[in-house]
Amino acid sequence: MTAPPEWMRPPRPEGWFAEDLDRLPEAPRHTELIDGALVFRMSPQRVWHARVVTALTTALTGQAPEGVEVDREVTIRLDARNRPEPDILVNTAPVDFKRTWFAPEDVLLAVEVTSPESEHRDRTVKLRKYAEAGVRHYWLVEEEDDRPVAHVYELDEPTRTYVPAGIFRGTLALRVPFPITIDLDSLLRTTR
Repeated sequence: MTAPPEWMRPPRPEGWFAEDLDRLPEAPRHTELIDGALVFRMSPQRVWHARVVTALTTALTGQAPEGVEVDREVTIRLDARNRPEPDILVNTAPVDFKRTWFAPEDVLLAVEVTSPESEHRDRTVKLRKYAEAGVRHYWLVEEEDDRPVAHVYELDEPTRTYVPAGIFRGTLALRVPFPITIDLDSLLRTTR
């Protein structure tokens, strides 16, 4: 077994901090920081995941009101030791093309599309961490019989936990964080 590359060694005994992610050009794409530990997405993404993320990004962008932006694969700096990377985030921050992270108060919605590798983190760790940081809305999109199913959560401010707002199959229709209607079954339509 070979020693890990030097860049993988934490810069201090306490581990990694949020700002360290911006100083790791050698790190694989989609590196996240969870509780001071680097988390790498090492397995290749499936076409199902890629198409759902792309189609949802397009649908949300087309329905977002003025002043609301939709980005994908950018981290949220939840605190000094946590910078997870949702598949999609909807935000109200001023546009800055050099930005590498968003603050939780700027994020209206974080969307995770599960994959076998991320399923546990998306369902438990990220669900809890996004809520505790104050991210107002969270969608967990899962695969059921090859179709996307959206589990929608809304933040309960007093408890800083998410409450289920619905499980959507076929059509997702919501009034918050802005009026949204998405035909979930059409997200995977092919041209054939």
